[in-house]
Amino acid sequence: MFHGSMVAIVTPMNLDGSVDDEAFARLIEFHIREGTDAIVAVGTTGESATLDMDEHCAVIARVVELVGGRIPIIAGTGANSTSEAIELTRCAQNAGADACLLVTPYYNKPTQEGLYRHYRTIAEAVPIPQILYNVPGRTAVDMLPDTVDRLADIANIVGIKDATGSIDRGRELIARCGGRMNVYGGDDATAMALMLAGGEGVISVTANVAPRAMHEMSEAACRGDAVAAAALNAPLEALHRALFLESNPIPVKWALFAMGLIQEGIRLPLTVLSEQYREPVRAALAQAGIAFAGDAVNV
Repeated sequence: MFHGSMVAIVTPMNLDGSVDDEAFARLIEFHIREGTDAIVAVGTTGESATLDMDEHCAVIARVVELVGGRIPIIAGTGANSTSEAIELTRCAQNAGADACLLVTPYYNKPTQEGLYRHYRTIAEAVPIPQILYNVPGRTAVDMLPDTVDRLADIANIVGIKDATGSIDRGRELIARCGGRMNVYGGDDATAMALMLAGGEGVISVTANVAPRAMHEMSEAACRGDAVAAAALNAPLEALHRALFLESNPIPVKWALFAMGLIQEGIRLPLTVLSEQYREPVRAALAQAGIAFAGDAVNV
């Protein structure tokens, strides 16, 4: 069910920080038209850290409504409190999401046993399909392959988003767990290599601005066509880098603003992209063949 280019979609906001429902509808139609294979709502890129519980659940429900069953929806429901993660995961299931993405608990730095029990407890509490999410660069905890191997035996844990950026790690996960769970790239710069090694897709930031290209590249990589995948990925390589010049989702939200798809709204403590990084983002968008809208490029 979950494969290919899965966009970690931004949460569009008005200038006052409130959720921009009109822009959300526009983004959803953009992704469906351009071939995105699944939508991941309210993950890191969706500013989950600054949405309160009610907003978080409301955004998931709204995405489900807007998509209307046309492509799968994966809801970000991770938290560093196991009970809160259970509550969010139940909320996503009740809203009609197809699966949940659960980041490793951040800041409190659990042990490997703590990680295993955290995920097992959520999986036992809520039967919806669940995807693990390991991104040690943001959470200060690394879920090791031994722990993932143990979790792969739980029936409704169906995949892992590996955002370590390590191809060796990705290959190890595929070798150890590939028959029991899917392995997805979580780092756009290395996603093609991971899919060519047997990964089932990518949960992508770049797909926010280049959905058709990411879909086609992922399709080629997942069928093992290295030549076609490399040709499709080459124009995106600068974009993969530029969208992380400041903390995600700062650059990608500004890029979408430059494209005329959303307003500049973003919530503190994140701020609008610094002036010094705007030209590199513009250049990367141009290299990928992405057009700017109106005079947004002059801001």
